[in-house]
Amino acid sequence: MWLESADIPAKAAPVVKQIYSLCLAGNGPTKIARMLAEQQIPTPGTLEYRRTGSTRRYHPGYECRWATNTVAHILENREYTGCLVNFKTEKVSYKVKQSKENPVEKQAIFENHHKAIIDRETWERVQELRKQRKRPNRYDEVGLFSGILFCADCGSVMYQQRYQTDKRRQDCYICGSYKKRTHDCTAHFIRTDLLTAGVTENLRKVTSYAAKHEARFMKLLTEQTEDGSKRRNAARKKELEAAEKRIAELSAIFKRLYEDSVTGRISDERFTELSADYETEQKELKEKAAALHSELSKTLEATANAEKFMKVVRKYTSFEELTPTLLREFMEKIVIHESEALDGKRRGKLRRQEIEIYYSFVGKVELPD
Repeated sequence: MWLESADIPAKAAPVVKQIYSLCLAGNGPTKIARMLAEQQIPTPGTLEYRRTGSTRRYHPGYECRWATNTVAHILENREYTGCLVNFKTEKVSYKVKQSKENPVEKQAIFENHHKAIIDRETWERVQELRKQRKRPNRYDEVGLFSGILFCADCGSVMYQQRYQTDKRRQDCYICGSYKKRTHDCTAHFIRTDLLTAGVTENLRKVTSYAAKHEARFMKLLTEQTEDGSKRRNAARKKELEAAEKRIAELSAIFKRLYEDSVTGRISDERFTELSADYETEQKELKEKAAALHSELSKTLEATANAEKFMKVVRKYTSFEELTPTLLREFMEKIVIHESEALDGKRRGKLRRQEIEIYYSFVGKVELPD
């Protein structure tokens, strides 16, 4: 296994990039492993054997047969972003030989340790996609929207369906709960061609506006994000400064009160009464300061996320059609509402259906009229 970018042979780096690109295109580890085997790409164990002679992971006769677990491990390996990760595992007891994986918060991560093969945004996007299970349908295809399409009412993943006759074929998506009858929900039926057209149109509008008015678009994203207003941020900073100043003053008052109590200048009853009031005030101020810190950090995060989204926009200044890679780089999820008849009839021909698009890093984007 290629565990660190610094140890990856030159021939292997393009394979790692290919694996990440295939994942962004909507392919799971099993399908990626099959595709690599079909291309006769040597496995990490085979390359290690050719370089060092080690037979630890080498299987003669299966030099290009990739395992699903190998692909999954490569897709989850943070070290391809250029960082060094220590304390990835720990032993439960010295009596037990087996180790268990440590959560991220227990690991020691050193950024910029070696040259990155995968940029951080791509790695993070792949981790999000890995959480969304995408299985091929019975036609051995992964639907364009599989894994990112959700029902607005029950939150279930939408499933791809295909209705095929001698004359025509129609693809659509329906609510997973409705399909499996696990919850009381409606179909939320939507045709794939209409969904593709609607999503493509919205994406073109957003990317076009962002490319032509980048500064205005960045401001729009931060203001649309909760707590993104500069005016409110300035007021919060003043509030925070005042709260921190008063907290420091109260600490000095506590010290003087204690000295007065020790020297007998004030009675114990008076000391208890005053210190209780000041302690209550200081506690409230500390809670307020913590909340203000949190709100200000959200704004900084919103600006950083807006810049991440703009990187994706600059990467795709124009596109011909909606591809799986394009879709998964731009969008976090799409939420489908049940359609409504415009003429009031239950099975009316004129219907309206709401689609909510949540873009990567920035969520819903509302452009000015």
